Amino acid sequence: MKPRHKKMAIIAFSLAALTGAAMLVLNVFQSNLVFFFSPTQVVAKEAPIGKSFRIGGLVEEGSVKRQGNSTTVNFAITDTAETIKVVYTGILPDLFKEGKGVVAQGKVASDGIFYADEVLAKHDENYMPPEAAVALEQAAKAQKSIQN
Repeated sequence: MKPRHKKMAIIAFSLAALTGAAMLVLNVFQSNLVFFFSPTQVVAKEAPIGKSFRIGGLVEEGSVKRQGNSTTVNFAITDTAETIKVVYTGILPDLFKEGKGVVAQGKVASDGIFYADEVLAKHDENYMPPEAAVALEQAAKAQKSIQN
């Protein structure tokens, strides 16, 4: 093999290895990517059924119900325009309360119920997850335009 051919073979092999590594990184990144949807978007069927995503808003007043002595909790998340029922099995954060901001990660089933794997609550009285704040603002604007 001539030196020129060896260099071309090394370059070709390097490009193939770099392309393979980039594909692996992008595949891992895409599989860990989690999108955020508001309750209005979920009701409008913009959220994927059976795929993991985040939903955020306020915990609806009077909606928190515990199932007996288990750690399963049913509650509803609202953006003031639409409401989604959520089922979560696990220990809720200490700051989880009705009327407060929350973000849940999980999947919506074909029955329209969101089955959460993780629930995140706000950490102080001035904080709300940015996605949830935007969703609440958009729902309020939509509600005003419907009323006018």
